[in-house]
Amino acid sequence: MTTMVPIEIIANKIYLIRGIKVMLDRDLAELYDVETKRLKEQVRRNIKRFPEDSMFELTKKELKNLRSQIATSS
Repeated sequence: MTTMVPIEIIANKIYLIRGIKVMLDRDLAELYDVETKRLKEQVRRNIKRFPEDSMFELTKKELKNLRSQIATSS
């Protein structure tokens, strides 16, 4: 049985990076109730199912900015 996740929970996990609304792998894994490691594993195994522009890795600077953004909102 699946349970519906309130929209507020999802909305709070959306960040604006490079002018694009994104969700982090850890947040997606949490929503799907799997480990981040397993989510990334499945993405790698099924990479052809994802458009090229559907994911990217953060730079060190972006990661630092995001961490401060998350700490501020907490």
